[in-house]
Amino acid sequence: MLVGNTSSGMFLVHSESVENPYVEARPFRVNAGAVHAYVRVPGNKTKYLSEVKSGDKVLVVDSKGNTLEAIVGRSKIEKRPLMLVEADANGKKISLILQNAETIRLVKPNGKPISIVKVKAGDEVLAYTEDAGRHFGMKIKETITRDDGLWISKA
Repeated sequence: MLVGNTSSGMFLVHSESVENPYVEARPFRVNAGAVHAYVRVPGNKTKYLSEVKSGDKVLVVDSKGNTLEAIVGRSKIEKRPLMLVEADANGKKISLILQNAETIRLVKPNGKPISIVKVKAGDEVLAYTEDAGRHFGMKIKETITRDDGLWISKA
């Protein structure tokens, strides 16, 4: 799934379908990140992860950019150790807070998953970027400027 701290920069987060010594593989599960993160849903829209519930449709993406709709069977929020992942995407800083666990993976350009505990500075992973500007998950044209410590959004 495409998940990010902002809707304008999202990482490709791999499902927990990789065999590992910690838990059984779970091809149906994506440990997507912190509750404030955005996730891509059908119709060129986004939702906060905290809004995703059973029966909702989300966009599932492969390493080549092919997409399909999937229906969420279960969504749960847990307290877990987290870590910040940041990347430079063609001069644009993008980020995501993910669970700090061996089973959580991003996707390398060759399509292979890489555990976030093994990602290091200089590694390349797949991400999706677009111009900023969404309101209630729908793309809008806006500019955002900072003035005296306040964010001002102009739609």
